[in-house]
Amino acid sequence: MPLRSRLRSHEPNGRPFVRVERTLVCFNPTRGSLPLLNAAIAQRRVRDLSAKPWLQYCALALAGVIVHLPSLQADFVWDDVYLARDNPFIKSPLLALEAFRHYLFLGSTSTYYRPVQNLSYLLDYYLWNTDAAGFHLSSVLLHVAAGLLLFRLLTVLFRLNAPGSTGAENFNPRFAAFVASAVWMVHPVHSAAVDYVSGRADSLAFAFAAAGWLLYLEAGKALSSALKSVVYCGAAVAGMLALCSREIACVWLVIFLVHTLAFPGARSRQNKIATLICTSLLIGAYSVLRQLPPYAGSGPAVDNWPAPVRAMLMLRALGDYARLLAWPSNLHMERTIFDASTLRNQMSWRSAAGIEYLSLLGAAFAICLVLGCVKRGPGQRLRILGALWFFAGFLPISNLVQLNATVAEHWLYLPSVGALIFLAGCAVKLPRPALKLVPVGALIAVLGLGVRSFIRSTDWHDEETFFTRTLAAGGRSGRVMVNLAQCYANRGAYAKAEEMCRRILAIDPHYSVARNDLGYALSREGKTAEAEALFARSAREAPVYAKGYPRSWLAARNLAQLRHSTHDDAGALAVLEQARHDYPDTWELLSLESELLRENNRATEALALVREFAKRNWWHQGARLAEGELYAQTGDVSNAERSLSFAALLDVHDVQALNLLAHIYAGERRFDDARRAQLRAIARQPDKPSQYFLLATLLEEMGRTREAQVTLAKVSHMRDLAHAVD
Repeated sequence: MPLRSRLRSHEPNGRPFVRVERTLVCFNPTRGSLPLLNAAIAQRRVRDLSAKPWLQYCALALAGVIVHLPSLQADFVWDDVYLARDNPFIKSPLLALEAFRHYLFLGSTSTYYRPVQNLSYLLDYYLWNTDAAGFHLSSVLLHVAAGLLLFRLLTVLFRLNAPGSTGAENFNPRFAAFVASAVWMVHPVHSAAVDYVSGRADSLAFAFAAAGWLLYLEAGKALSSALKSVVYCGAAVAGMLALCSREIACVWLVIFLVHTLAFPGARSRQNKIATLICTSLLIGAYSVLRQLPPYAGSGPAVDNWPAPVRAMLMLRALGDYARLLAWPSNLHMERTIFDASTLRNQMSWRSAAGIEYLSLLGAAFAICLVLGCVKRGPGQRLRILGALWFFAGFLPISNLVQLNATVAEHWLYLPSVGALIFLAGCAVKLPRPALKLVPVGALIAVLGLGVRSFIRSTDWHDEETFFTRTLAAGGRSGRVMVNLAQCYANRGAYAKAEEMCRRILAIDPHYSVARNDLGYALSREGKTAEAEALFARSAREAPVYAKGYPRSWLAARNLAQLRHSTHDDAGALAVLEQARHDYPDTWELLSLESELLRENNRATEALALVREFAKRNWWHQGARLAEGELYAQTGDVSNAERSLSFAALLDVHDVQALNLLAHIYAGERRFDDARRAQLRAIARQPDKPSQYFLLATLLEEMGRTREAQVTLAKVSHMRDLAHAVD
C-alpha cells in the first residue's frame, strides 16, 4: 500500500523529538490506477457490527428456528397424543392449579411431577386448540429462549472465570459465549427435547433456571434495597418454576451453588450463607409440592445390578454421550447400552472389555476432563467449571440409579453445556495464530450440526415415519414396535399390524399391549374367536402384569367391546364390572360401562356410576359431559343444565356441551337461552358449518326468518370457499 511519510520537528517544553506521520493515499481511477477502498476501516466496521449484542441474539434466534423448521409441519407423536391433545388438565384455565395436584401422566406408575409443563400445554391449547403446528412452534421458541438466556449467562460466567490477564489476553468472553451458545442451539442431539412436544420439559427447566441465575446476578448489582429484594424474589420464583418443569432443575441448583460458594467472586460471606439458606427453603417448598399428588404406586421394577455392572454401564453411557456430542450420527429414541449377554456376571464383562469401545471412549473422555482440570494456566477455572457442570448433569443419568432407560439423547440438554464450557477453557490456552482459526472452525461446526439437526427434525413428521425411522436406526424396543403396529392398524393395514404384534410376542409373550393390539387386528380381519381368546387371556393376566404395563386395563375394555359387537351386552357388562374393581377410577372403563347401561335402558344406574366418578374428579370434562347427558335422559333438566354448563367451562374449545344445552333449551321453548348457547359454540368453532345450521334452525323457531337466511347464506359461502381451496 503506497504511503507518504513526512517528518515534523517539534520542541514541546524545549525538548526536541521527531514524529513520523503516515497518510493513506488512494489513487485516482481516472489516472489509470486501481481503486482502493479503505480495507482496514471496512473490516473494522464489519467486526463492530458483528459484535453488537442485538445482532448476536438475532443470529442465534434465527439459527435455532431454521434448524427446527421441519417440526412445524409435524403431527403429534407418541406421548404427544395424550399430553398435548387428550390431557384433561390443559383444557381450561380453571384447571391451572389442579395441575399441581397430579403427576404428569394420569393412571401411570410414573412419578413425573411437572405441573409447569402442563401449564405450557394449557396455554398452547388455549391459543391453538389441537393444532400440532402451534404446539411445535411453542417448543421451538422455548428452545430459542433457552439458548438466548444461555448466551447471556455464559457471557457473564466467562468474564468472571477467564480474566484478561496471565495469558488469557487473546480470549474474548463474549465471542466464546456466542460460539458455545450457537453450537448448543443447533446441536441435533437436542432434537428430542425440541421437535418432540413431550420433551418440552427440558427447555422449560433450562430457560427458567438460567433466568433465575441471571436474576440472582443482577440483584447483586441493584442499588436500592427494595429493587434488590424484588429481583431476588424473581430469581426464587424462576427457580421454583424450573423445579416444577422438570426434576433436572435440581442439578441446576447444585451447579449454581457450587459456582456461587466455591468459585472466587465478589459475594460476601453473609450473602453466600443467605443464598444457601434460601436455596434450601426453595427445595423444601418443592418437596412439599411433590407430596400433593396421590400415591402413584411403587414404580417400575428395579434391576438389582451388581456394582461392576453399574460401573460398566456408567462408562458406556459416558462414551455414548461423548460420541453423540462430537459426532451425532445414528440418532433415535429408545437408545440402549445394555446387553444382558455381556453383563451376566463379573467374568463376562471382563471378557468383553476388549470390545467395549464405548466404555473405553467413556474412560478416555473422563480422563481428558480430569487432566484439563488439573492443568494449570489460563482457562483452568473455566475447565473446572465445565467439568463440574458436565459431571453434575451426567451423574443422575449415568445408571448410578435406575431410570426408565440406560441412555437418552435429550438427557444431554444440560450436561452438553458443561462440555462446551470445558472446550472454551481449553481455547483460552490457544496461541494467537490458532485463535484466528476458531471462527472458521466454529462456522463449519454450526453449519454441519445445523444441517444434521434439520434432517433429524424431519423424523417427527408423523407417527409412522417416526417409528419406522427409529426402528431403522436401531431403536428396536417393544414399545416402538407396538406403536408402529398401531399405526398400521389405524390406516387399515391389519395384516401388517398382526405380523408386527406376533414378532413382539415371540420376544416377550407377556407384553399385554402387543397382545391387545394383535386381538384388535384379528377382530378387524374377521378372526373373532382368536381375538376374543386373546382378550380374555389378557384380562385374566392383566392384574399380575399391571405394574409393568400400567394400561393393562385395555384388555378388559377390548373384550367388552368385542362382546358388545356380538350383542352380548350382559357378558360385556360383567367384564367391565370386574375391571372396575381391578382398576378403580379408570374413566375409559367406566364410560364404556355407563354407555352400555344407558343403551340397555338402565340410565339411572349409569348416572350413579358417573356421578360418583365426577364427584371424586371434579376436573374431568368427559365425566361432567356424560353426567349432563344422563341427567337429561332421566328428565332432570336443572341438573343437566348445571353439569353441561360446568363441562363447557372445563374445555374452552369443546362445543358438545353447548350444543346439548341448546337442544335442551329449545326443547323447553327457551329459545333466547338456546341461541346464546349456540352463539358460544359458534365462537369456539367458527369454521364449522354444522354449528350455523343449528343456529339457523333456532332462529326459524323464534320467527327470525331473515336472520336464519343470512346464517344459511354464510354456510353456503363457507362451502364455496372450501371448494375453491380444494
